[in-house]
Amino acid sequence: MNLDRVEKIAEAVLYEGYMLYPYRPSSVKNQQRWNFGVLCPRSYCEQQQGSEAWMMQTECLVKTTPSTRLIVKIRFLQVLRRSVGKLRSVGQGEPEGVEPKFEPVDLLEVGGRVYQPWEEAVEREHTSVALDPGVLSSFSPLHLAFPAGRQFEYLRDEQGRAVGVLVREWEALMASVQFDSALCHDDVVKVAVRLQNQTPFDAREIAIRNDALAFSLVSTHTILGVEQGEFLSLLDPPVEFEDLVGQCSNIGTWPVLVGDQAETVLSSPIILYDHPQIAPESAGNLFDSTEIDEILSLRILTLTDDEKREIRRCDDRAREILERTESMPEEQFMKLHGVLRGLTSLKEEAR
Repeated sequence: MNLDRVEKIAEAVLYEGYMLYPYRPSSVKNQQRWNFGVLCPRSYCEQQQGSEAWMMQTECLVKTTPSTRLIVKIRFLQVLRRSVGKLRSVGQGEPEGVEPKFEPVDLLEVGGRVYQPWEEAVEREHTSVALDPGVLSSFSPLHLAFPAGRQFEYLRDEQGRAVGVLVREWEALMASVQFDSALCHDDVVKVAVRLQNQTPFDAREIAIRNDALAFSLVSTHTILGVEQGEFLSLLDPPVEFEDLVGQCSNIGTWPVLVGDQAETVLSSPIILYDHPQIAPESAGNLFDSTEIDEILSLRILTLTDDEKREIRRCDDRAREILERTESMPEEQFMKLHGVLRGLTSLKEEAR
């Protein structure tokens, strides 16, 4: 089983909507980020009366043998709040473990770069291996815990002196994973993976979504792999299994086959077809839903100098998009314009 291909697809899913064109914090589009695969705390979801989700369920079919084993990987982003501070005293910075003294600021220019507060994200994942699909229903829920934290990154001037600091903070998250399985037909087993956000959240007062996001799982998706077995397509199943496919209940997610073999499933919050691929012409992720690389790249080049300066100071990934686009050679742009994947001969009309 080769997970390399599914990891590339999953990476694109993971950061889909991380930042939207025109990639500026002041843009209206970027006032509501994190729109895909968000699992909020249950108390917040109940307050929203169904407009937000706190659980996700994947169900798929596996043709098994006595030696079949599963790998299940849960992946998501956790939102970090990044603030900027100006150090009260210039120097080499405090020893590790000692919190620096600083004054919070809205903007800080250091070494020719401008820094400002922003929301970033860190990748989280958990993998369960060697799972016997025949006995998954006997497993107790798996509880996951990700502790709260705070990190400091010093900002140094041209002389190497620490003059400022980036502060990244994140909340504690708690989640549970429940596995289940049922023999459906001879050697075909229906496998279920249910993920729930169980993070405590005080929603007694009316809470805004941005508050809940700090306690949420974002861009959540599941990767399933099988050894000594194969998954059945839920989009184009064999005729004899169509009824079983109709009994699979997927909540907030869409499982598809990935790769040439039926050994891997990506269950994502974005609707895909079986065997999705990253176009080889794409120079990199643009983070924008339903993106068309050529159009977005051309639009980036039309941004004003002030808009480009704002992009450079808000986020490393956004800055990388800008720099990659500005340095893209003409032949790469031509590749984005269109490509012929293959020709299929027309069948003669029936006489």
